[in-house]
Amino acid sequence: MDYMLRATAANDQIRAFAVVTKETVEEARKRHNTSPVVTAALGRCLTAAVMMGWQMKGEKDQLTLRIEGSGPIGMINVNANSFGEVWGYAKNPQVDLPLNNKGKLDVAGAIGIGVLTIIKDLGLKEPYSGQTHLITSEVAEDLAYYFTASEQVPSAVSLGVLVDRDYSVKCAGGFIFQMMPGASDETAAQLQDRVVAFPSITQYLSEGHTPEDLLQDLLGDMDLRILDRQDVRFHCNCNRERVERALISIGEKDLRELASEGEDIELRCDCCNEPYSFTSEELTALAEIAAERRQK
Repeated sequence: MDYMLRATAANDQIRAFAVVTKETVEEARKRHNTSPVVTAALGRCLTAAVMMGWQMKGEKDQLTLRIEGSGPIGMINVNANSFGEVWGYAKNPQVDLPLNNKGKLDVAGAIGIGVLTIIKDLGLKEPYSGQTHLITSEVAEDLAYYFTASEQVPSAVSLGVLVDRDYSVKCAGGFIFQMMPGASDETAAQLQDRVVAFPSITQYLSEGHTPEDLLQDLLGDMDLRILDRQDVRFHCNCNRERVERALISIGEKDLRELASEGEDIELRCDCCNEPYSFTSEELTALAEIAAERRQK
């Protein structure tokens, strides 16, 4: 089971999150049939979003992480809530690019130049929204820049997805370390030196290390305190009732036309690719509901 940890270090000057997301990213890969480079890009976004979602407090709070770029993926949209559930998709899941000059999956090339948008729906009148330009289009560095520029929270972010030869996810995970208000320059410099010297997250996780190991290796001698653990999974909040409401919204006339064709229709959720089938009889019933609502 995937899970994440929340911790503090350096006498509460550092807030830390560490997560493994292998099963979560693999579920997204299977649902959307993503190519290796899209698996890596989408997986990094899912990994980041689930840690960011856990920072929210309310049961109905929801976070959206959206990347829109000039590359062939087009857009990645990921949502997360405050209890370890994350879901999302890439607009073009079958992108195939040559490896980059380091012999790695070319995530930056697949995303291209663009913007990162974070939306937090906290149940207030208007959701909070922040946006920054992509710096490297590798996702982790872009999020670190977002935290610093948009939320004024200096942060270190590492995200990784290792895709196996059969295109399945071999390992995935990451961390977010953030400097709290009043943190000393000395603590910030010490943390930066350690993060820079740390191996890539995929290399580290592929050696069998856990989130506990990661926090211990990076922060163990800095008054590390692990506060909480949360299970993580890919889980979309779509359901049949929502799909029915969407169908009703297209109106009686169009629904009756669909029903008159006499064949079942299948709709799929963008975020999780879950199929929902409707018979012509069910479409007729929805058309009648649409007619009743129009008369009101």
